[in-house]
Parts: sequence; C-alpha cells; structure tokens
Amino acid sequence: MTINLPFSTTSFADLTELRAKLLKRKAINKMVLFEMNLNFNNIKKITLDKTLALDCGVELNGFDIAYETYGTLNENKSNAILVFHALSGDQFATETNTVTGKDGWWSYAIGKGKAVDTNKYFVICANVLGGCMGSTGPKEIDPSTGKPYGLNFPVVTIKDMVSAQVHLLDYLGIKKTLSVIGGSMGGMQALQFCTLFPERTFSSIPIACAASHSAQNIAFNELARQAIMADQEWDGGNYLTSGKIPRKGLAIARMAGHISYLSEQGLQNKFGRKLQEKSDLKFSFDADFEVESYLKYQGYSFVDRFDANSYMYITRAMDYFDLYKANNGNLSSAFKNSKIKYCIVSFSTDWLYPTSESKKIVIALNAIGAEVSFVEIITNNGHDSFLVNEPAFFNTLKGFVDSAYEDFKNEI
Repeated sequence: MTINLPFSTTSFADLTELRAKLLKRKAINKMVLFEMNLNFNNIKKITLDKTLALDCGVELNGFDIAYETYGTLNENKSNAILVFHALSGDQFATETNTVTGKDGWWSYAIGKGKAVDTNKYFVICANVLGGCMGSTGPKEIDPSTGKPYGLNFPVVTIKDMVSAQVHLLDYLGIKKTLSVIGGSMGGMQALQFCTLFPERTFSSIPIACAASHSAQNIAFNELARQAIMADQEWDGGNYLTSGKIPRKGLAIARMAGHISYLSEQGLQNKFGRKLQEKSDLKFSFDADFEVESYLKYQGYSFVDRFDANSYMYITRAMDYFDLYKANNGNLSSAFKNSKIKYCIVSFSTDWLYPTSESKKIVIALNAIGAEVSFVEIITNNGHDSFLVNEPAFFNTLKGFVDSAYEDFKNEI
C-alpha cells in the first residue's frame, strides 16, 4: 500500500497518530487471519441487556449467550432438555458444528432416534460464559476498550455459568425443563443448576463428575495453565491484540488433559508400545510411538478451535467448584429443597472423576430422601466414556429420560 503524505502540512503528531492507526489495523488483520479458517458468522446468540452479579464481586453489564437448539418445542413446553457441555465442548452438541464443519461433540447420544431423541425432545445447549464460541468471554471484545478482554475478563465460576444460562431459558419461554444433563464439567453445571434453581427442572442427569475438584484435578489444571502461560506467544494474555497464538502452550495443556480422560487399559489396548513406523526406534525425540503421535494430533488440532485464555478461565471455574464448602461441609444441604428426580452415572475406569465421587453425591441425595438412581457403566474408555459409542450408557440415558418424560407430561 502506498500513502502519499503532504509533509509540508503534516505535523509530527499527525504522523504519529497515522502510524498508530496503521499498526492497529495490522493487529486487527492478524486477528482476522487467526480465525480465517473458522466461520463464526452462523453462530446463534442472544444479547442480554441485564446485569449479572458474578461470584468474584464484579457485575457484568450486558452479556451474550451463544446457543443451539435441536428438535421442536411442544405446545405445553414439557419436552425441553438443557444440555451442559464439558471443558472443551460448545453449544454444538449434535449435527454439524457450523464453525468447524465437524460433527457435534455428543452426536452419539443426541439426535433423531438416538438416546436423547430429537424427534421427541427439544434440546438446548449453550456455550458457557467465559467460553470461546460466541458467549461473552476473554476472546470477545470488551466494549469499554474495543479490544479483546484477555485477562481483563473477570474470573467466572460454575455458578456464574449456570446463572447466565437461566436467562436463555427465560428468553425461550421455558419455565421448567424436563431434564438438565451434562458430563464432566457439564455434570457440575447440572448439579449447580439443581441447587440454585430446583423449581426449574423435573429431572437431572449428572454424568462422570464430582461435587468438588480433588487436589489431583486442580494439579492437572494448574499444569495446563502454566503450559499456556509459559508460551512466549501468550504475551500476558494479550495475544489476540498482538496477533499471536500460543499454539505450543495450549497444545501441551490439551495433551496433559487428554491423558486424564483415558484409562490405562484403554490406552494399552489401543496403542500398547506400537511404533509409529514399522521399522525400529529412531533414537531421537521425534514421535517413535503411536501414542505419542496421537497425543500431538489431539493437542494441535485442539488449538485450531479453542482459545487459550478460555481454557484458563474454564479450568479455574472447575477448580473453584465446591458444593461442600458452599454448604458448610454438608453436601445434603445443597439439595435440601429439591424435588428433582436424579440419575447419577459414573464409569468404572474413570480415574479423573472416579465412581467414589458419584457415590458421595448419591449418599447426600439419599440422606434427604431424594428420588435418585445410580448406574456405574463397566468400560475401558475412562472418563471420556460418555463421549464415545458406549451402548450401555446410551441405554441408561434413554431409559431415564423417556421414563421422566412420561411422569413430567402428566404433571404439566
């Protein structure tokens, strides 16, 4: 680009201002290049002109909630199911993710004729507050500065995420859902929803989760955050403004997390000590083993669709989640006003959120006389069992949802 400047009439201050504008334009162009392979134009969202009082003490004045719906809401609005996504998920629970072009993260479970049948049910899924798929978060523009929030975004909690999504239900005119469902962090949201808004759902299915994070889980998340912050491209959280991407840090964070989602037996069955190439060891630090190559693929493909700061904010929200502390150490008190029907699901090889954590929730619900079912699915697929083709889990999910619907529609 050629710019002809009338130097005889242009002051040094004018030139300085022009240079600043050009640098800003260059930074914005870099931001566009960062996302040019993803199409964010088709994201469905609502802008809420409301004040959300966050746990951290900050008031969020106006916020966006990006969401998707599947199926049709029936006349008496008795078939609505709110699905909460996990750490790496988004609002595209099934069908095609219009941003990445890939299948939704829970396509195995949700859809026509599937466990959560969209011929029968109206499924709602929102991107969490602090996420990076259209809801207000560190990646979005701060209206007070015109730049991405970065670390200026307030720290959010699971409670904040759930409180924001209730406004989406209000917007859709749904006073009470048939069920709230989620796995992992989605399960935490399902539990939190039941403690905050017990009158807003008939049933709940928290899957592969806990009522608080263990020290081990906090340690894994801290490792992930430190990996991101150690990447020079992170730039103190301002990488979007400067046109950088902390690819290595976020990829390592994802690799570390992904290991915790699998089971030892599952990894052994799938990879063992198979070499990436059929010959022999390379005696180098390249990927000799198939499992190494697999982890690298998982890490670097994740970078293409997720924001590093969002990863930090969401893992922090998970660490802060503690229904014991919020109820003076008595988990039963969290659900004391609940008339909700529960189905708690765990997986036998999940060492991130082991069955013992689910049993603690069941015991707490039994103590207040809640109607609760508990199922442990025997599988080698570890924590990620709820995301893969696990027929026993789908049968449990379908059986409970269909049964709850028969009871709920008679209540309406």
